[in-house]
This record gives sequence, structure tokens and C-alpha cells, in this order.
Amino acid sequence: MVKIRWNLKSRPGRTLGGNIAIFIFLCLVGIVMVLPMVYIVSSAFKPLDELFMFPPRFFVRNPTLDNFKNLGSLLGESSVPISRYFMNTIFLTVVTTAAHIIIASLAAYVLEKRDFPGKNAIFSMIVLSLMFSGSVTSIPNYIILSKLGWINTYWAVVIPQIGSTLGLYLMKQFMCTVPDSLLESARIDGASDLTIFWRIVMPIVKPAWLTLIIMLFQSIWGLTGSNVLFDEQLKPLNYAIGQIISGGISRTGVGSAVTFLMMLVPLSVFIITQSNIIETMASSGMKD
Repeated sequence: MVKIRWNLKSRPGRTLGGNIAIFIFLCLVGIVMVLPMVYIVSSAFKPLDELFMFPPRFFVRNPTLDNFKNLGSLLGESSVPISRYFMNTIFLTVVTTAAHIIIASLAAYVLEKRDFPGKNAIFSMIVLSLMFSGSVTSIPNYIILSKLGWINTYWAVVIPQIGSTLGLYLMKQFMCTVPDSLLESARIDGASDLTIFWRIVMPIVKPAWLTLIIMLFQSIWGLTGSNVLFDEQLKPLNYAIGQIISGGISRTGVGSAVTFLMMLVPLSVFIITQSNIIETMASSGMKD
């Protein structure tokens, strides 16, 4: 038994057959993960007769743009211009994502690299808060927002997202990899905590906040805000589109086009940032 373990550890690398097997396995996994997105794209260009076909066809045979034309017509009939919904979504997504990254990173830096009374208790409460789903905290959040007078304002959407503890937990755990000796050297050279945070810590934990950007952008992009936003001028794009496709079975094609369009922006953000995440994860591992 000991000899077998020694032989496994002493192997210089995988054989050609092993590499081929792993490559085939990864290709199969990749295909399975890509198929839902391919189906969404295909359905967006299907005419109604193909959408209701049974058994359903995976690929479209007679592509059409009628679904997108019908969506444009329905949006044009809205009392609020589509550009207003779109700008509301962009504003909420960008502001909330940026604010959460900054606040969570600053709090994580203090919790990980500074000592103060109650530090462990605070982190324990942060970890405990991760156990509660959003549906559990929705009513307390609404009561607090109502008492503050923030219902039917952008604050009602932005503040709860900024206060999410998942980003704080992720950033703190990643900052554990930053060597304390590096920070002490910077302090000896006269750098302030803010300088150390922006110019040393944040570049090292770049994979963490890039990953957090993807997660937040995808989450906030899909928000409707229907529980806290009642003014039509404040509502995001996802709410307006949801109202349009709720018109019945005749709008199935429009719903397919909507699903495709709503997927494009988060997917584009992921494609733009994923190469940076892989690169920084491979090159930023620093140890004492």
C-alpha cells in the first residue's frame, strides 16, 4: 500500500491517454453548459409555430425577426419611453455594484488587517447572515426602508444590495492571502492605510472583486424593484419587459426575445472580465 502511494506521487505527469480523456471530458462538460444558452438564442428567432411544436426542436429552421419587432411595438406603446427604463437599470446596476465593491472591500480590509475589540464577533455575525435567504429578510428590510422614507426611491433598491454580506465575506477571505509583511513594509515607507488599501491590497485581490462584479451585475440587472418602486418613471427595464410578456400565451415569442436580450448584457460583462480573472488568479498568489 505504501509502495502504491509512492508510485502515484512520483509520476512526472499524466500520460497522453490521460490528457486526451480529460480533454474529452472537459469538452463534454463545456457542451452541456453551453447548450441552454444556444437554446435561448435559437428560441429568440423561432416563429410561433416552431415555439409550440411538440416535440420541440432545439435549433430554429425558419429564423425570423418577428419576435423582436413585436417587442419593439409593445415597448413603443408604453407610457414611459423604453430609454427611461433602460437608463434606470443602468444607473441602479452601475451605482450599486461600484458602491458595494468599495464598501465591502474597505470593511474587509479593516476586519482582516486591523485589530479592534469585537472583531471576531462581528465576523461571526457576518457569516451567520449568509445563512438567511433574501425572502426571510425581505419583510424586515421593507419595514426599515419604510421607516426611513425610502420607499419609491432608488435608495430602496441600492441600500439593501450595498449591505449584502456575501461580498464582504468574499473580500475578507481573499485578503487573507495578502502578506502582513508587505503591508508593514509599506507602513515603514510612510504609506497611509488608504494608500496601502488602494495601491497594494486591491491590485492583489483583483480576482475577488472582478468575480464580485460579475455576480452583482447579474443579480442587479435582473431586479424588478416591484415591491419598493411604484412610480413608473423609476422602474427598471426588467419590470417593464415582465409586464409586457405577461400578456398571455400569444406573447411567447416576445418572451423568448426578451430572455435573449436580458442575457446579452451580463454575458458580455462576463466575457470582458473572465480573461482578467483567470490571469490574476494565476499570477497574484503571494505568500510570506
